[in-house]
Amino acid sequence: MKGSLTGIGVGPGDADLLTVRAVKAIEGADVIMCPASAEDRPSIALSVVSHLVDESRQEVTKLIFPMTKDRDVLEETWRRNADIMAQKVATGRNIVYLTVGDPYLYSTWIYMHRHLSSGHPEMEISVIPGIVSMFTFASKVGVSIAEGAEKVAIIPSCYDLAGVREIARYAESMIFLKDGRYFDQVIDVLRESGFGDDSLFAIGQSLGTDQEVIRKMTLGEVSEESLGSKYFSILVVKRA
Repeated sequence: MKGSLTGIGVGPGDADLLTVRAVKAIEGADVIMCPASAEDRPSIALSVVSHLVDESRQEVTKLIFPMTKDRDVLEETWRRNADIMAQKVATGRNIVYLTVGDPYLYSTWIYMHRHLSSGHPEMEISVIPGIVSMFTFASKVGVSIAEGAEKVAIIPSCYDLAGVREIARYAESMIFLKDGRYFDQVIDVLRESGFGDDSLFAIGQSLGTDQEVIRKMTLGEVSEESLGSKYFSILVVKRA
C-alpha cells in the first residue's frame, strides 16, 4: 500500500477554528507528526488538536526544530526531519504533519515540502490550509488588515530595524508576527517613518488560549507595560 503525507494548518491556537477538512484528516491519520523546539518542550500545534488524537491507534511523532539562526544547523535539521517523514510514508501509512497557522506562512512545513519534493518526487503530498493569526486577531479587534488601495507589510520579526524602517515608509498597515519580546524596538522606527500618535496600535498575545491578551490603543498611548514580552505575539499598526 502506498503511503501519503498531508501538511495541515491547525490555525492560531483555538481548536474551534480548525477546518472541517483538517479534522477529518487528523482523525483518519495513522501517524501524526508535529514540530517542537526541543525534546522537553511541548508541541503547540499538537496541543491544538489533542482532543482529536487517539494514541491507542495513532502514532504521535515529535520533530525537533531548534531555535537557531545558524544556517548549517537549520539545513541539517530540515534534511533530517524530511528523511524521518519520508521513512514514515514509505511504511505505507497515512501521515499528517501539523503546523500552527497556515503551512505556507512562516512555517516549518515549507522546508519539509521543499526537501521532500526534490528528494522524493514520487511521494503523494497534499496540503490543508489553516486560518492565520492575523485574521483571527483582526476579527477580535475589529480592525481591517487592508482596505481600498492600502499596502500591507508582514514582518516575521523585528531584528532588522533598518529593514523595518524602510518598509514602514511605504506601508499603510504593518503586521509584526512571532517575537513580541522585540516589539518595543519598533515604536520609534514607526514614528520616524510617518506613523503618527493617532495611528491604530493593536497587540495580541497567546491568541486562542486561556492566556490570551488583546489590547487596542493608539500609537501615542503605547507604554512598556502594554507591549508585554511574550514570544507568540502579533502587532498590527495602521496609519491614521
